[in-house]
Amino acid sequence: MKIHLQLAALALIFSTFSTGAWAQDSKIGYINTQRITTESAIAKAAQAKLEQEFSKRGKELADLQSALKSFSEKFERDAPTLTESQRTSRQKEGAELNRDFQRKQREYQEDLNGRRNEELQQVLEKANKAVKKVAEDEKYDLIIQEVVYSSAKHDITEKVLKMLNAAAAK
Repeated sequence: MKIHLQLAALALIFSTFSTGAWAQDSKIGYINTQRITTESAIAKAAQAKLEQEFSKRGKELADLQSALKSFSEKFERDAPTLTESQRTSRQKEGAELNRDFQRKQREYQEDLNGRRNEELQQVLEKANKAVKKVAEDEKYDLIIQEVVYSSAKHDITEKVLKMLNAAAAK
C-alpha cells in the first residue's frame, strides 16, 4: 500500500514536471533522515540520555551473565566428582539462573527499544519542524525523504542539522 502511494506521488510529480512551467518555477529539496537521527546534537543528546538511563541495568545484566558463565564453568569442573543428586540439583539451579538471565535480558531489550523509539520520535518531530522552517524560509515547494539519488544541490540536510544544533545549544 505504501509503495503504491509513493509511486502514485512520483507519477504525479513527474507528470507535473513534464508541463515544463511548473518544473522551472519549482524548488525541490531532500533530507537524509539517517544523518539527522545520528549526527544532530539532539539525537546525540538523546543517545547519551538513553545510555545513562540504561547503563546500570546493562551492567547488572553483564554481571549476571558473568555469574552464569562462572557457574557453568564450575559445574563442568565439578561434575565428575558430584553425586547424581548433586549434579541434578546444580543443573536445575543453572537452568533457573539462565531463565532469569534470559528474562531480564528480554525485559531490558524491550524497555530499551521502547525508550529509544520515544526519543527517536521526539528527534523526528523536532527535525520535521526544522524541515518545515527551512522549506518556508527558503520557499521550497517540495521536500522529500528517502531519496535513492539526487544531486547534492537539492540536499538540505546540512541546513536542517545546523538549525537543530542551534536549537539544542540554546
